[in-house]
Amino acid sequence: MHAGAESHTAFMAARRMDTVEMDTLEEGPEDDLSFQGMDVPQQHQTISDTAELASAPATPKRLTPPFTPSATSPTNQPSAAPAPPPFSMPSTSFSSMLAAAQPSSSSVHPQHPQSASHTPTGAATMPSSSYASPAVPRSPMISSAGAGTKTPRTPWTPRMLMSPIGTPVVKAITNMKSYLEDVGHLTKLNPQDAWLPITESRTGNAYYAAFHNLNAGIGFQGLLLPLAMFSLGWTWGLISLSIGYIWQLYTMWVLIRLHEATPGVRYSRYVELAEAAFGKRLGFWLATPANINLTAGTATTLLIVGGSTLKLFYKIVCGPECGTSPLTTIQWYLVFAMLSIVLAQLPNLNSIVGLSLIGAVTAITYCTMLWALSVSRARPPGVSYNIEGGKSIIAQTFTILNSLGIVAFAFRGHNLAMEIQATMPSTLKHPAYIPMWRGAKVANAIIAACYFPIAIAGYWAYGTMMLSSGILFSVYAFHQKDISRPLMGLLFLLVVVHCLSSFQIYSFSIFDNFEAGYTARRNRPISKPVRVAFRIFYVFTNFLIGVAFPWLSSLSGLLGGLSSAPVTFAYPCFMWLAIKKPKKYSFNWYLNWTLGLLGMLMAAAFTAGGIWSIVDSGLKLHFFKAS
Repeated sequence: MHAGAESHTAFMAARRMDTVEMDTLEEGPEDDLSFQGMDVPQQHQTISDTAELASAPATPKRLTPPFTPSATSPTNQPSAAPAPPPFSMPSTSFSSMLAAAQPSSSSVHPQHPQSASHTPTGAATMPSSSYASPAVPRSPMISSAGAGTKTPRTPWTPRMLMSPIGTPVVKAITNMKSYLEDVGHLTKLNPQDAWLPITESRTGNAYYAAFHNLNAGIGFQGLLLPLAMFSLGWTWGLISLSIGYIWQLYTMWVLIRLHEATPGVRYSRYVELAEAAFGKRLGFWLATPANINLTAGTATTLLIVGGSTLKLFYKIVCGPECGTSPLTTIQWYLVFAMLSIVLAQLPNLNSIVGLSLIGAVTAITYCTMLWALSVSRARPPGVSYNIEGGKSIIAQTFTILNSLGIVAFAFRGHNLAMEIQATMPSTLKHPAYIPMWRGAKVANAIIAACYFPIAIAGYWAYGTMMLSSGILFSVYAFHQKDISRPLMGLLFLLVVVHCLSSFQIYSFSIFDNFEAGYTARRNRPISKPVRVAFRIFYVFTNFLIGVAFPWLSSLSGLLGGLSSAPVTFAYPCFMWLAIKKPKKYSFNWYLNWTLGLLGMLMAAAFTAGGIWSIVDSGLKLHFFKAS
């Protein structure tokens, strides 16, 4: 019996040591102490013991000291040897029990000495893998030296975590992201967008939208509105201006809502939206020429107006002390181009938000100054508001159409709506159209507060004597002696600053097109030297076009019919019909079909009126002769 008790105790001690080794094996590669110094038979023995433990019934057991036969046991015999050294007799104190439960490595595994890295140092808590097995006594177990001080893999990993869960979680997140992209709750971003100047930064907000829309919406074309009133008269002039304002505000709302009309897709450029609505080939040919005309053409016109205004600013500030050999007009164009090259090196559209803010403030300021100075000063003698008579019906008709084209050209910036909205973050709960529409509403309210007073006050102050170059040069021509030089110089300086800032926002669409082609071919971001070289080349190309065609700023009616009318008034309505597909014969369906068709008819009529105005007024087309 003594021999049986001794063998049973040794078997239980060996089982506990094998369990410790198997639990230590589960700890990870840092504490892998299993099979150190074992031969093959011992490995098989450990595995078989583990299988036996796993097959035992899962009945919980009370934590008791290991069984040791006592002297009073019925199975005890007087000649029995004392208990083996690994375990002592049960004690009344738990601390003595813990101390007695520490066997020496030689008594448990005398034929396999432990290595230096596997030195038992005391009792530890029971591994979680042993809780469900009734075959393992609930006594304190031996752990490795570093078990209590093991560092987690990351600061957020639970210390009692035995198996890594990073890979399954990552897979689940990836699968969920793919599912949300498929159903349209997440936007599939084009990796190339991170390399392009328009979509490189997506940190915009409602303030950015207001600044960009103001900078792009107010400009030199608004200064020509009194000239349109000259042919339309008070009544029809104000009616056409009001209808044009409401119409363009509606199409701006349409473009903003179509930015993410397709679930999971963002149309970040006007041409992309046109291709999605009309097909790739048709959409490209409908939108690209008009978009280039409204971006590169407007940039060239801004260079011409800015250079001419810069020349007048220098003349006003310097006065008669300037000398007899000032710079020529072409040289002032070059000065404006050099300033534009410096500002054009800003990397993306969000980086010029400061310029857009400056441009918006200067535009509001000089618009207010223009109508205030026009009203506060005495009107020139001989001012009349009667529409010229003596013309044929055809001539009067084309003159009216040209004036309507000027009104249409005054409302610009719709070709940049997609680009501005693309700079904003967008989620399912916070879509980008909300801040974009807020900024657009504020910008359009300010535009109305600038345009209507200019049209009314300019026409009241000058009537039929309004110069063809607009209210700015009319104020200078009629009131240069009535207005102080500092105030007049400030007025022209504000116009120059606004032209410089507006030149940048209209140029970024061209920058984006070039870099899109470059990155698509090279499959890498554009290098800084190539970016700088292209932007310098682009500005100098605009300079050469401005020198060759210095009369472009006089073609506002023609430009309004060719590009502004379809892009601003017609195309958005057809895009809404093609993408949103409203119910047939509903109010929305009738509204967009009517506005779209009327916009295309207006575009053709305005173009014809612009051509007739050029022929009728005898506009002298001086090539390479800037006045």
